[in-house]
Amino acid sequence: MVHVIGEVPGVEVGQEFRTRRDAHGAGVHRPLQAGICGTKRGGAESIVVSGGYKDDQDHGDVIVYTGHGGQDASNNQVSDQSLDDPGNAALVTSYLEGQLVRVLRGAHRGSQFAPRSGYRYDGLYRVASYGSTMGVDGHRIWQFRLEADRETGVPEPPTQDVQPTLDAVSDPPFGAATPARVRTDVQRIVRNGAVVRRVKTWHGGACQLCGLTVVLPGGVYSEGAHIQALGSPYDGPDTTDNVLCLCPTCHVMFDGGAIVLTDGLDIVKHGEVVGVLRTHPQHRIDLARVRNHRERWGG
Repeated sequence: MVHVIGEVPGVEVGQEFRTRRDAHGAGVHRPLQAGICGTKRGGAESIVVSGGYKDDQDHGDVIVYTGHGGQDASNNQVSDQSLDDPGNAALVTSYLEGQLVRVLRGAHRGSQFAPRSGYRYDGLYRVASYGSTMGVDGHRIWQFRLEADRETGVPEPPTQDVQPTLDAVSDPPFGAATPARVRTDVQRIVRNGAVVRRVKTWHGGACQLCGLTVVLPGGVYSEGAHIQALGSPYDGPDTTDNVLCLCPTCHVMFDGGAIVLTDGLDIVKHGEVVGVLRTHPQHRIDLARVRNHRERWGG
């Protein structure tokens, strides 16, 4: 059967299948048992969401999907998971390459979004982020946050980000410990733009990790990076003590776990200390967020 990334010709979103074999025959999800179809080289074609892992979260347009491996015959997690597992490696490739993944939901009692019986094709999702955590059974698991793709039938939500006026730099906006969500067909976190702008102002747009200042014809460009990610399952606060001012390259490496920080704010890149985080007297860093980010990547 042909390896297909994205939509399968002739299969509509919402189409139901009586059995896994029927979904296999239609090319929606080729394996008859495995929950992840794909390889590290080619990326993930599809996943099945059917309640097989206790740590899964299904919010409809957002899925926190537990990776493969480490379970016994009773679905208890008895060992740590690894990114070397072919299915997990496939989802990482999908994240790195921006490839869309087909989602097939199976009937089970753990989700209001599951079909009442059989299986249902629910469209394309993109892997928005991933990381590790200790699962409910006490072993390290890898989880992937998948978000419904807006361009394949899900309307784009309106822009409603709160952007208060930036006043004097001596009066920082502390932000929101629990950022609000807006919901259309895709649940989206409302970020307070003033929080990131304040952090960028403190550092003059210079990257706190490498020191680079990206100067464009229109001015300085930098990015605000949340140390503890805002989205489920991480649920970090949208506050200045959880935000760093980074260049685009360091932002990607920090979000992807190639760079972490120690409690002493040493910069660890690919396992080696390469420097110290650049700080500002007004910019306090919450070490609990630093530990959360480090532990997400197994540190």
